[in-house]
Amino acid sequence: MTNRKTMTTAAGTPVADNQNTLTAGPRGPVLMQDYQLMERMAHFNRERVPERVVHAKGAGAYGTFTVTGDISKYTRAKLFDKVGNRCETFVRFSTVAGELGSADTVRDPRGFSVKFYTEEGNWDLVGNNTPVFFLRDPLKFSDFIHSQKRNPATGRRDPVMQWDYWSLSPESLHQVTTLFSDRGIPATLRHMNGYGSHTFSLWNAGGERYWVKWHLKTMQGIQCLPNEEAARIAAENPDFHRQDLYEAIARGDYPRWKVQVQVMPERDAETYRIHPFDLTKVWPHKDYPMIEVGVLELNRNPEDYFAEVEQAAFEPGNMPPGIGASPDKVLQARLLSYPDAHRYRIGINYAALPVNKPRCPVHTYHRDGHMRFDGNGGGAVNYQPNSFGGPADDAGYREPPLRISGEADRHDHRAGNDDYGQAGDLFRLMSEEQQAQLVGNIVGAMRPVPREIQVRQIGHFAKADAEYGRRVAEGLGIPLSRA
Repeated sequence: MTNRKTMTTAAGTPVADNQNTLTAGPRGPVLMQDYQLMERMAHFNRERVPERVVHAKGAGAYGTFTVTGDISKYTRAKLFDKVGNRCETFVRFSTVAGELGSADTVRDPRGFSVKFYTEEGNWDLVGNNTPVFFLRDPLKFSDFIHSQKRNPATGRRDPVMQWDYWSLSPESLHQVTTLFSDRGIPATLRHMNGYGSHTFSLWNAGGERYWVKWHLKTMQGIQCLPNEEAARIAAENPDFHRQDLYEAIARGDYPRWKVQVQVMPERDAETYRIHPFDLTKVWPHKDYPMIEVGVLELNRNPEDYFAEVEQAAFEPGNMPPGIGASPDKVLQARLLSYPDAHRYRIGINYAALPVNKPRCPVHTYHRDGHMRFDGNGGGAVNYQPNSFGGPADDAGYREPPLRISGEADRHDHRAGNDDYGQAGDLFRLMSEEQQAQLVGNIVGAMRPVPREIQVRQIGHFAKADAEYGRRVAEGLGIPLSRA
């Protein structure tokens, strides 16, 4: 038997007896001076940080990203300055609406977030497994999520709430069509695509800006689950996706994704027929073809789920020089909301946790705060400007100015917007089998919903494609003329 290490308290004090509480006599009562008991109980009560409001249930793994395509003319980021560059990554997959104990194989979008540990700092590509989302104005995000969570009266998820919101929000139709298609339930996390979803930007050393959409295409092939199979798996193994990812990596079957971009010159956005910063829209590939960028491979499992997966904190604002944001309203809000959520959930010093810590030197003036667990800057100066050699800003990394115009107002995001064209295009791209599955999934989900909401939603389907609306109406036994 190997020599065992002596157990200690969190302060490093050796523990003599971890089997018996300190009591006044063998029958008690317990003494307040039993520091060891107090420490154990207090820590146990705090072992669960508040779960994420969304994306609570997840799985993650480490990997590598290798640059295979030259995009150096679009960006000054060192990661992309030559083909063959590599960096370590951490990826977290998640469902959106379910809580920590929910089943993996439910119909729900999947989060697909990638942390690239680059030599110029962390780059977080925080996206989903769908190229669009349910809304284009961030003011509606909490309303949308409330409609997908639990009914405050019954404590259960409620299809009436969900379809009531969707039927009153036509901009959701493109994502609803995607969600209820065959891709609404991936067979595994390895067999689905990832997308940055938002429009981001790239900028080069010459100060030229380009708008960009990020795509991560599974090299395992797309595989999905029908409702019946997904329900069976959920009953037998609610952690099926977690298990599959972990076991695939453990046996050396490393999942891979081909990383590609669509690139739009900055000026094109002013005249392009589709609003380029609308999260409910895609850019047709015939207008902006895919460009190869690299390969993402997952090849190392976490050693501790809580420390590495649960404490992983992604934020869209983590962008090295050469990568930037865009005027996408939802992205703009996420730049604030993500780090704010991390500060609430895991503390002000979340970025220094091992899974989040950059693999390059960090020089900030951050000090103190809850759970400061490093040297806290020691005696180094904690203000700037200063005369004592503290870190200083460098104008050489300045992002080119963004051209903006317009009156500050609460502009109607639905005015002049086509919420039906791309949803109809998606329906017509589907095979007959896929269309039948889509309609069947929608009909099954809408059966418990009041007739008024059914009729309202059918009207949206019909505006996207007459056949789409007709088949859903027929499945629900509603004359299309009523919609």
